[in-house]
Amino acid sequence: MADCNPSADCCDTAPVALPADPAAERLAGLAWALAHPARVRILKLLIRRQSCICGEIVHELPLAQSTVSQHLKILKNAGLIQGEVDGPKVCYCIHPAGLNELKGLIDGL
Repeated sequence: MADCNPSADCCDTAPVALPADPAAERLAGLAWALAHPARVRILKLLIRRQSCICGEIVHELPLAQSTVSQHLKILKNAGLIQGEVDGPKVCYCIHPAGLNELKGLIDGL
């Protein structure tokens, strides 16, 4: 990255045209899904466990069940985790394709 001094004559003053970038839109959506510390903690917990977790997530966070459920819903809608109904509860685990997509988009920055 070059040093930039706005008052120097070296600054490029040409107009900037940013084309539409679906990857940028997707990365922004995934970043928003991770924009809360509780959601980051949930994702890290599921990555560490490497298996589905049924109901124990709420015991790992100092949040109400309804709040944890909302965070899980956001992560699931973003495609970072997946949930499967197992009787009266839902078991959650990492969605490998979503996590790999996130990693790839970050690597492409």
